[in-house]
Amino acid sequence: MLSGTIRVVGSGVPHGVAWPNDSDRYKNVLPSQTLSRYVLSLLRSKSPAQYASPPLGRRHRMSGYASIRSAQSDTSSRPNSTASMSRRSRRKENGHHGQASWLSSVINLVNTIVGAGVLAMPSALSNMGIFLGIFVIIWSGITSGFGLYLQTRCARYLDRGNASFFALSQITYPNAAVIFDAAIAIKCFGVGISYLIIIGDLMPGVVRGFTDTPAAEYLLDRHFWVTAFMLVVIPLSFLRRLDSLKYTSIIALISIGYLVVLVVYHFAKGDDMGLKGDISLSPDKGIVPVLASFPVIVFAYTCHQNMFSILNEIEDNSPFKTGSVVLASIGSSGSIYLLVAITGYLTFGDNVAGNIVAQYIPSVASTIGKAAIVVLVMFSYPLQVHPCRASVDAVLKWRPAGRKQPDYASANGSPSRSTLLNPASNAQRGRGEMSDRRFAVITTVIIILSYIVAMTVSSLSVVLAYVGSTGSTSISFILPGLFYYKISSPDSPHHQRLLKEDDDEEADGEGESAAGGWNSGSILRKLSLALAIYGFLVMIVCLITNTFFVVAH
Repeated sequence: MLSGTIRVVGSGVPHGVAWPNDSDRYKNVLPSQTLSRYVLSLLRSKSPAQYASPPLGRRHRMSGYASIRSAQSDTSSRPNSTASMSRRSRRKENGHHGQASWLSSVINLVNTIVGAGVLAMPSALSNMGIFLGIFVIIWSGITSGFGLYLQTRCARYLDRGNASFFALSQITYPNAAVIFDAAIAIKCFGVGISYLIIIGDLMPGVVRGFTDTPAAEYLLDRHFWVTAFMLVVIPLSFLRRLDSLKYTSIIALISIGYLVVLVVYHFAKGDDMGLKGDISLSPDKGIVPVLASFPVIVFAYTCHQNMFSILNEIEDNSPFKTGSVVLASIGSSGSIYLLVAITGYLTFGDNVAGNIVAQYIPSVASTIGKAAIVVLVMFSYPLQVHPCRASVDAVLKWRPAGRKQPDYASANGSPSRSTLLNPASNAQRGRGEMSDRRFAVITTVIIILSYIVAMTVSSLSVVLAYVGSTGSTSISFILPGLFYYKISSPDSPHHQRLLKEDDDEEADGEGESAAGGWNSGSILRKLSLALAIYGFLVMIVCLITNTFFVVAH
């Protein structure tokens, strides 16, 4: 029990402040009944200039978290360096240590971005014309990269190693969390199936390219190749960490490199087989072909389903490192798209096909190119299983937000970083980790279902068109924009908590200026909302275009 007195830690009376009454001074011990008079004397001793309005950026911050900041008084006796060290420890570690290097993060992200769709870029350029096509490729890279950057910003509001779409939706739009994760799961599941279908369609042609008379008839059966390659990807799909796939991603990137060299080689050689058509600088085929090619380019940069996993696993998750991962990945992928699109289109002109490799003269080089596509999509399949599994797990864990949730606010009214994750108990969640049994069951179900669909269906083009129009636009533009706009609101307790920590580090000489940070944050919020609106517009355009082609055919 406390004795009813309050001991003033430190030097006692602040300099220049007189005690209300000399009899109240008992060697730095204040009786509780004289505390109010002591505080009053402190306030009266302040000059009017000391109450002047803070700078604009500071004023907006202070009004939002004054109550949070006042709670520091109980730790004010600690040295600033010690307090700062404690804050950095909470922010950077929280029991989780990333192990992935910067290079492996870029490799996995580039492999997620660049798929077999790179071979359709020359056809898209044919429908749009060179100028518009190049602009759309660059613009799509910028908007997708901005979505990735917003994900890195949103991850700062969550505990290290626990960033996910589900965690963000629980503290922004909890009632819609299940919808978001269901859309991501369906999208990734559909793309994974399409990879298996591509393998089944290409491998018989690869066999014929190497030998006119295969030794066994089953080598020309697509079902055999789907089954054979499933045996390869199953062990890879059971890996928990995305970083564990870096070596297979390197092999996939080597396949991409071979395809790029193949396209550039045929362009330099002028090997058009007399099929070269006209070269269009502007879209002269009408609006319909332009709209048909627009989704091909926009969705070519979709990789946002794996971004949070990369942020959780990367060793150095500083803003500079994560931002450079985004820049390197989008820059590399965009360069590949531009190179293949321009050289491939200039090779065949307006007569270029949807898959440019299929137009080349049958040869060992072109056959290896088809095999490279198979290797590429085979090692991309586990990169779709990984986010699909996480989203399915989140859907199964979701509970309506209307249920009474425990109060995680601390005594000073500000939520701790660990309590922002989920209204449910963090202890029960085991910091977001799935149990081994749950992990194995969900992964097995995903693999079996995708295998059954790939064996029974030869084309998912119509279904994937609608899934891509909704799922890809959601995870690339809409969700990053909406999440950041909501969580970075000045009235958001999560944002106030983050600002408090940033200002504490700034006071220690480690952060950016408050006014500059507030102004840049305000602009970023507006841009994030614009990205979400752009995503909705892209979704509407793509859905209308898909419906038009379905009805027309």
